[in-house]
Amino acid sequence: MTASTTLRKAKQAALTLLVLLFWVAVWFLIALIVDKEILVASPIAVFKRLSASLADGLFRKSIALSIVRIFGGFFAGVIVSVLLALLTSFSKAAKALLEPMLHIIKSTPVASFILLALVWLDRQLLPTFIAFLMVLPILWANITAGIRETPKSLSEVADVFGASERQKIGFLYIPSAMPYFLAGCRSCLGLAWKAGVAAEVLCTPRDSLGRLLYESKMYYDTTGIFTYTLTVIVLSIVIEKLVIALLRPIERHFGA
Repeated sequence: MTASTTLRKAKQAALTLLVLLFWVAVWFLIALIVDKEILVASPIAVFKRLSASLADGLFRKSIALSIVRIFGGFFAGVIVSVLLALLTSFSKAAKALLEPMLHIIKSTPVASFILLALVWLDRQLLPTFIAFLMVLPILWANITAGIRETPKSLSEVADVFGASERQKIGFLYIPSAMPYFLAGCRSCLGLAWKAGVAAEVLCTPRDSLGRLLYESKMYYDTTGIFTYTLTVIVLSIVIEKLVIALLRPIERHFGA
C-alpha cells in the first residue's frame, strides 16, 4: 500500500468520523430540546444501555440467532434465484409458467406475506422465509437480465465449434451474468436484513432482535427501542461490508 493510498484512506476515515459526530450532536441536541426520554432517548442513555446489553448473554444470543435466521433466508434466496434464472432463461415453458410468480412476489406488500406466513409457518422460520422472498425476485430478475445480455455472436461462435449447453453456460452465460448477480446480491443484503427484522417484530420469535424491539415498544421503553434499532443499523453496515469484501475478489475476476 502506497503512502498516498494510506493518506487517502485516513482522510476518508476522518471525514466519516466527523460526519458521524455531527449527526450524534444533532441527535443529542434534539433530545435536549425535547427533554422527554419517553419521546427521544439521548445518545448517552442509548450508549449506556448498549454497553450493558453487550454484557448480557441473552442479547448476544438474540443477535446471533437473528443473523442466522435472516441470512439463512438470504443464501437460500440466492441459490433458488440462480436455479430459477437458469431454468426460465433456457426453457420457454418454464418461463411462461414461473414468470407470473415473479411478478406476484414483487407486487405483494411485505406485510401481507408476513401475515400470511404467520398462518403457514412456525414463527421461528418466518424471518427466514421473508428474507428469502425479498431476495428471490430481485436476484432472479438480475441474473436473467445478465444471461439475456450475452452477445449472440459469441453463442453462434460456440455453436460453430460444437460447444455443449453446459460449456456455453460455464464459459458464456455465467461470466455475462456475474456482474448482474453481484449487483443483485449487494442490493438484496440490506433489504433482506430490514425485512427479516420487521418480520421478527411482528412474529416475535424467541431470542431475536425483533422480539427485543417489540417488548421495548410494549413497555414504552424508548431507550430500548433506540438501542436495538441502533444495533440493527450497525449490524446491517458491518455485515454488508463483510459480504462485499468477500465478493470483491469475484468482482475483480469477472471485471464487475
